[in-house]
Amino acid sequence: MSQSVGVLSPSIGVPGVEILAPLSESYSRILTPQAVTFVADLQRSFNQRRKALLEARHKRQKRLDAGERPDFLSETRAIRESAWTVAPLPQDILDRRVEITGPVDRKMIINALNSGAKIFMADFEDSSTPLWTNLIEGHINLRDAIRRTITYSDPSSGKQYALNDTVAVLFIRPRGWHLEERHVLVDGEPMSGSLFDFGLYLFHNAKELLARGSGPYYYLPKLESHLEARLWNDVFLRAEEQLALAKGTIKGTVLIETILATFEMDEILWELREHSAGLNCGRWDYIFSYIKKFSLDPHAVLPDRGQVTMTTHFMRSYSKLAIKTCHNRNVHAIGGMSAYIPVKTDPVANDKAIAQVQADKEREAGDGHDGTWVAHPGLVPVALEIFDRLMPQPNQISKQLPDFNPTAADLLQVPDGQITEAGLKQNVAVGLGYVEAWLRGIGCVPLFNLMEDAATAEISRAQLWQWVHQNAKLSDGRRVDGALIESLIADELAKQKTAVDAARYAAYEKAADLMRELVQAPRFVEFLTLPAYQRVLQEEKF
Repeated sequence: MSQSVGVLSPSIGVPGVEILAPLSESYSRILTPQAVTFVADLQRSFNQRRKALLEARHKRQKRLDAGERPDFLSETRAIRESAWTVAPLPQDILDRRVEITGPVDRKMIINALNSGAKIFMADFEDSSTPLWTNLIEGHINLRDAIRRTITYSDPSSGKQYALNDTVAVLFIRPRGWHLEERHVLVDGEPMSGSLFDFGLYLFHNAKELLARGSGPYYYLPKLESHLEARLWNDVFLRAEEQLALAKGTIKGTVLIETILATFEMDEILWELREHSAGLNCGRWDYIFSYIKKFSLDPHAVLPDRGQVTMTTHFMRSYSKLAIKTCHNRNVHAIGGMSAYIPVKTDPVANDKAIAQVQADKEREAGDGHDGTWVAHPGLVPVALEIFDRLMPQPNQISKQLPDFNPTAADLLQVPDGQITEAGLKQNVAVGLGYVEAWLRGIGCVPLFNLMEDAATAEISRAQLWQWVHQNAKLSDGRRVDGALIESLIADELAKQKTAVDAARYAAYEKAADLMRELVQAPRFVEFLTLPAYQRVLQEEKF
C-alpha cells in the first residue's frame, strides 16, 4: 500500500489522525469525525499499555524458552480461593446453548442471524482478512443488521436474503491485542486493531442495541494473562464514560485459547467481573499456543493435529477447568468449535462428519458446558438437539465440579500419538490452502471437509516448524526436514496448478513463499497473520 494514499482522505478533520485508505460516501458514514475522535481517544489512552503487555509476552516467552513452565499464580491465590461472582447477566444472553461464528460479510451475517442459533459471533479476527474493504464494509453490514435493514441479493443466483423475525443475539470479535490497523495512524502510529474494531462497533451501535433490548457484547481473543483482561476492562470503563453508558453495559466473553490464560481463568473473570459474560474454550488456538509457547522443548512435540482431540488429557482437563471456574463465579462456560462441516456431495463423509460433531457436543453438554460453537448453519440443529436434550434449562451454571482439581501437570501433559506422512501432507496442504485464501481476502475456507480459519491453519504451520526444528520422525522412521517439506510443497503446487485458475495459482505460489519463510525461520514466528498482513498491505489496490 503506497504511503501516499493518505491524501485520499484529507476530509476526516480529526487532529492527529491520518487514514491511509479511501473514504467513499458509505465509508464516511462509519468513519465520521465523531467516531474517529472516539477511537483515537481510546488509542491515546491505552496504546502504550497495550504495547507494554505485548513486550511482557515476549519476556515471558524467553523464560519459557529457558525452561520455565506455567503454573497457577501464587500472588493471586486469594482471588482463586475467595467467594465472589461476576455481575448478573442480561436476559438475552442467559441461554447460549448454540453459537455460530463467521466473518462479517453481508450474506454470512444474514444467514448466521437466521440460522436458529442463540448467538452469532461476527468475527473481525480469525475468519477475516483485515483488508480495508472487509473491515469497513463489515461495520456497515453490522450497523444495518442491528437496525434490521440488511438485505443481500446474490449476483450469481439472484437469490434474495433478508432477516427473519427472530434472529440470534449478536456478539462481535475484534482483533487481538497483537494486531495493528495500519490503514489508520494516530499521532503517527498505527492504531490498535482491537481498539479500532471495538470502538467503531460500540460508537455506532451501543445505544441502538440497548433500545432494542440487547447490548454491546464482545468476544475477547488471544489473551495471555489477567493483566490483558484488566486492560480490556479499563477500555470498557473509559468507553462507557465517554458514551454516557451505565457501568457494566458492555459484556465480554474471553476466549481461553492460550496455554498461559488457562492458569489465570479466575483472575481473568475477576478483572472483568462487572463486564464478564464468561469464558469460551477456543480449542484450536489453544493447541497452536501449546506448540508456540513450548516450541523449543523437545519433550513437548505434538503428534498429528488430528490426534490432538478434546478427549486427550490436557485438553479435557482445560475444558473441565473452564466449566468449574465459570460455574463457581455464576457465569457461562461455552464449549468450542468442531471443525467438521456437512458434506453435501458425499453421504458417507457427511454421516461421519455429523457423528463427529454429535460426539463432540455430547461430551461438552455432559461435562457441563452451557453452550457450544458451530461453523455451519447446517450444524445448528445437530447441536441444538443435544443441548436441548441434556440441558433443558437455559444453562447449567448450577452444575459444579467440586471434586475436579487439575494440577499444572494435568494441563501440560503431552498427548501420545504418532507423526504420520498423512498428517504431514495435510499440514502442508492446509497451510497452503488457507494462506492462499487469506492473501486473496478470504479469512475462512472449507478444506478437506473441515472449516479452516487462522487458528486451525496456525496449528498446521506451527507443527511443520516444530517437527523440522525438533528433528521429529515420521512413524515410518523418516526425519521431517526442510527437504521433505519442500518436496511436499512442490507436490501441492503441482496439484493446484492444474486445478485452479491463474490468479489463484499465483496466490498459491505466494502462500508457498510465506510458508517456506515461516518453517525455515530460526525462531518461531509468533503469528502467521503478521507477515501475511504485510503482504496484503503491499498489494492492496485503492
